[in-house]
Amino acid sequence: GTPAAVQAVAVAQMDVRAGRVVYTSLLNADGGFVGDLTIMRLGPQRFRVVTGGATGMMDLKWFSDHLPADGRASIADLTSAWTTIGLWGPRARDVLGSVTSDDVSHAGFPFGTCREIELGGVSVLASRISYVGELGWELHVPFEQGARVWDTVWAAGRPAGLVPAGIGVYGTTGRLEKGYRAFGFELDADYNLVEAGMTRPSVKPQPFTGRDAYLAQRESPPCAVLCTLTVDDHRSADGELRYMLGGEPVLTPDGEPLVDAKGRHSYVTSAGSGPSVGRHLLMAYLPAERAVAGARLSVEYMGEPYPVTVAVAGSTPVFDPDNLRIRS
Repeated sequence: GTPAAVQAVAVAQMDVRAGRVVYTSLLNADGGFVGDLTIMRLGPQRFRVVTGGATGMMDLKWFSDHLPADGRASIADLTSAWTTIGLWGPRARDVLGSVTSDDVSHAGFPFGTCREIELGGVSVLASRISYVGELGWELHVPFEQGARVWDTVWAAGRPAGLVPAGIGVYGTTGRLEKGYRAFGFELDADYNLVEAGMTRPSVKPQPFTGRDAYLAQRESPPCAVLCTLTVDDHRSADGELRYMLGGEPVLTPDGEPLVDAKGRHSYVTSAGSGPSVGRHLLMAYLPAERAVAGARLSVEYMGEPYPVTVAVAGSTPVFDPDNLRIRS
């Protein structure tokens, strides 16, 4: 069976075979979000938690605080021991395949799996997962070998048009085009899995923190729905082009505040460019009755209203809705 220390915290089913990568939320007792991360099952009793740099210590504390009292499970912080390089894009398999003799074909290395491969003389833990909406891998590398692996991938990728991209691109272009939620922006203790559009067909039978609240939340329609919106006109009254950054209030077309049945005001949780769809994209929780594709609203930015349209109500992405780019 799966060690209870992992199963009792993760919403997702962790009773998977070694080599699987599981995306999961962590909930508090009220069913609100306290974490959003991936867990690799490396062996019968070994799991590796992969999470964001800004939230890693919070997640470490959460797991530590929920370890079984019998002492059979322990957790270690390996942050300083490993570095991670993300390789994503339509030609990621070509680039990776040119620097390893291991099988990185779709059949040989399916989406949502991880395993060690040899890359330029270094043993790398490769994880086929994507937060940017494109084919690719996270490459987990012993820290002292990170520069060597970077140089190997960089040299191999340059002819294919490889470019270095930081968290600003990673977090606000592909993520928004794919409607991926981010902890601390869309996901926090004030909202739940149902409102975030992240429910799965069933809930695992094993107990986990927040399970009772989550089951209750699933019983009734949400009073707020996380939506993706497009900005229809960026021109201000004085003719400047303005681009929202996040945190702005979402209003009716007439400028009235939107407030859901729990008293929560709608605001832009994330904003950024969607180059694949040619629009500036926003994410926001809207009262359920306003969460309708095609609905017209406005966003107040720098004291002025700008017209926006609900592109998607729920979690369907505005780009590649069938996930063909990631899963092939």
